[in-house]
Amino acid sequence: MTNRRTFFRSAGASLVGAASVSRIAAAAVPEAASQVSAATQPPPPPPNGRPYNPIVTLNGWSLPWRMKDGIKEFHLVAEPVVREIAPGMKANLWGYNGQSPGPTIEAVEGDRIRIFLTNRLPEVTTVHWHGLPLPSGMDGVSGLTQPPIGVGKTYVYEFVLQRSGTFMYHPHADEMTQMAMGMMGLFIVHPKDPRQLRVDRDFGFILNAYDIEPGSATPRVNTMLDFNLWTWNSRAFPGIEPLVARSGDRVRIRVGNLTMTNHPIHVHGSPMEVTGTDGGWVPRTARWPEVTVDIAVGQMRALEFDAIPGDWAIHCHKSHHTMNAMGHGVPTMIGVDHRDLVRKINGLIPEYMVMGDKGMHEMAEMEMPLPENTLPMMTGDGPFGPVGMGGMFSVVKVRDDVRRGDYTDPGPYAHPPGTRAHEVTDDVPPPARASAPQADAATLQVRKPRGHEGH
Repeated sequence: MTNRRTFFRSAGASLVGAASVSRIAAAAVPEAASQVSAATQPPPPPPNGRPYNPIVTLNGWSLPWRMKDGIKEFHLVAEPVVREIAPGMKANLWGYNGQSPGPTIEAVEGDRIRIFLTNRLPEVTTVHWHGLPLPSGMDGVSGLTQPPIGVGKTYVYEFVLQRSGTFMYHPHADEMTQMAMGMMGLFIVHPKDPRQLRVDRDFGFILNAYDIEPGSATPRVNTMLDFNLWTWNSRAFPGIEPLVARSGDRVRIRVGNLTMTNHPIHVHGSPMEVTGTDGGWVPRTARWPEVTVDIAVGQMRALEFDAIPGDWAIHCHKSHHTMNAMGHGVPTMIGVDHRDLVRKINGLIPEYMVMGDKGMHEMAEMEMPLPENTLPMMTGDGPFGPVGMGGMFSVVKVRDDVRRGDYTDPGPYAHPPGTRAHEVTDDVPPPARASAPQADAATLQVRKPRGHEGH
């Protein structure tokens, strides 16, 4: 009987070690594809190998492979990249194959895969296959399971995909720096039977965060908690593209968290179920309805729901995580009348404005001068004015006429008559208020605590 332990023992003898590329393999390393566009790339069907239903990586793409002797070969390149966080701001990050996060790796349960990693960073690195069952020597922990991959070196990992699910890859070498600089990516293993766990729309993204000083472009990697850019796949709203579906579609959204805190992901419009974790698929009998799913650090969740027509917000429910470039030292000015002070300041700084005395929504409406390469705190326009959101926010756009395989933005939703909130222009009667009961002075009694009766 072959169990997990005996499989890895027998498989390990035939696996290519992660220490270095053999002379035979080095002569035939596949070409490394690269992508710099921040637009969502609709996935093509698999050109060869087992069939599967590809996922859509939000503001990303899937890494192509080649088949060699029945093995799927991929080539990752760890390198510095420039990533547009949203229009008007770019960041100097580290990633893979031209982007941060790196491209999604897709394969099928039972596939033998071979992944080459070339290091073009200024320091050593490794790659860890988060959640995947594999031999210890392929686990990618620098110094423990392999030597670090030196600058300019190429290593190779090879293993068999034992189970389907939603996984990630990221470094386990100087990970405080490398992950804070954006090195991560999705790893999707599809079921052998493409009809199993099938959905109509399958999206994926990774939660990541940066601390980038306004006016600069490189993250401060020593930050532990006070990040000012909360992103999905290194994009902040309005740079995060919508998730487009057809009415009635079964939609799956795969989310991985590689930030320094948890994120309660909330989907408007439809109740959903957690159908998978990085530990495996959740049996149907164990699922329960939710509208908000908390995703802890290092976790992955697959969420599913049935799409109903409309434009539905999807966002992290931590309110500070739906803002951009937030300054933690900004004082609260609500209720403070500082108009006289502003008149005096305007004599020195004509463009100075009153802000925050009635709340912060005006930040979404004003077009204030900002440092170069910085995003407004709240930005993005909708059909009815400023959306007033940033950071970890996007829209699930569901329409009746979306074609299969079409993920283009259909524009604003046309609400059917009588289905949209609107202003009441008739006279509104004042609200009835219950009168407060009056205390009877003649019957009012005061009781002193025990032991104090004489005082």
